[in-house]
Amino acid sequence: MTPKEAFSISKLKTIGLTLLTSALAISLIIFPRDALSASLRGLDLWWEIVFPSLLPFFITAEFLIGFGVVHGLGALSERFMRPLFNVPGCGGFVWVMGMASGYPSGAKWTADLRSKGQVTRIEAERLVAFTNASSPLFIFGAIAVGFFHDANLGIIIALAHYGGNFLVGIGMRFYKRDEERSRTDMRSSTWKDAFWKMHHSRLEDGRTMGKLMGDAVTRSVDTLLMVGGFIMLFSVLTELLKQTGAIHIFSHLLALTGLPENFHVPFTAGMLELTTGIGAITETHEPLLAQLMIVSFILGFHGFSIQAQIASILAETDIRFTPYALARIAHGAIATLLIFVLYFVYLPFQSQSMPIWNPDENFTTPIIQFFHHYGPPITLLMIMLMIIVKWNSHQQKKDNPGKHRV
Repeated sequence: MTPKEAFSISKLKTIGLTLLTSALAISLIIFPRDALSASLRGLDLWWEIVFPSLLPFFITAEFLIGFGVVHGLGALSERFMRPLFNVPGCGGFVWVMGMASGYPSGAKWTADLRSKGQVTRIEAERLVAFTNASSPLFIFGAIAVGFFHDANLGIIIALAHYGGNFLVGIGMRFYKRDEERSRTDMRSSTWKDAFWKMHHSRLEDGRTMGKLMGDAVTRSVDTLLMVGGFIMLFSVLTELLKQTGAIHIFSHLLALTGLPENFHVPFTAGMLELTTGIGAITETHEPLLAQLMIVSFILGFHGFSIQAQIASILAETDIRFTPYALARIAHGAIATLLIFVLYFVYLPFQSQSMPIWNPDENFTTPIIQFFHHYGPPITLLMIMLMIIVKWNSHQQKKDNPGKHRV
């Protein structure tokens, strides 16, 4: 590409971004009430569910990394993480915690490992491709019980989702394999070796307990504030596309795929923000199997809202976003095929009539009820704690400026 052609493409990109941003601003002016309502829905989802459910995992992970536990477990996990996924043993921690806590946790901890030099760039790109998954709480509580009204459906949704992620990880082990240097440190570590690695890692970290706690809280809350912003932004974008009718443009493209017309708008909404789309999909009167297949694809794809969150996290590192994005398409396709197979293997669902979602019905699990009642105060408390910790750190630097000079 010549410099002149590159300059022309750059100008077109500037014009396109300007038009899109202007259209967004005009839409906000024309539909302020709908935009506010959508923003509040996103805020409710974040401070009632997302923040209080993810924060304990984020803080715990910071402790495990700071105390060297991840390095010790990584030494023991090397014997199966390397043959399966061609990543270091410390990736096992990211994989398990990513499944337990949900996205974008896997990306955050992969970025942390990369910044500490625990994984190479290629290994990090493999790792981020299969360690971001939906949490069991969301699959069983929100989707199976909240939307489908059947906790048993959570079993086949989870099997398809996590099974698809596992197969993506297996496939990613071949990613840029020729560009890597051969590994010579693949010997199995004993428990004693793992302990000494953990001990030396803790000593190298060097932070006191108070400093580690402060860093864990501030870093976790900072990440979750970013997540909340993306949730609200894409909630508003989805609503504006509905109000302007622009969302129906995608219907013409989806019609070429053979997807039933009732799924066109819900599927498009799910590609933007998965919670909104999945809820709309379960409101259609299409067969249960079709609903499950579309939901599984959206869960594997993650939606552009979550992809934007992960892109923001990866932007602070040299980890490329493209491998993750391509893996999402593969994950969605594999999960869709798995749900089709599991549906017929799991016989009880063959004769089951399709449940219909009733938004007026008060039907939530005790865990969801807990988050609805106590999520907002927990969120506000932790944000206040983060502000206090940051203010205290700022005061210490102000009182002892020489101590913090490089």
